[in-house]
Amino acid sequence: MTATLNRREFITLVGGAAAWPVAAHAQQVAVPVVGFLRSTPAAGFAFIVDAFRQGLNDAGFVEGKNVAIEYHWADNQQDRLPRLASRPISSAGK
Repeated sequence: MTATLNRREFITLVGGAAAWPVAAHAQQVAVPVVGFLRSTPAAGFAFIVDAFRQGLNDAGFVEGKNVAIEYHWADNQQDRLPRLASRPISSAGK
């Protein structure tokens, strides 16, 4: 048995394959974004970030799957905190 594709079947197949990524993209759910703000530098504080992520995991949130996290560090410059805290969190989908 030989399978042959006529032109109409081929165009339908290619058109459906091309539309699939668009349909999949349209069905994506918005991912919540959580801001993480510290007055310290990032260096030497990985254990705090790990504990933060674990707390989110315990609550059912997994970074990169169903939540995005934006990290902001003031690097011991206290005057940077108000600006960092007032900066809006960007959309995870952009």
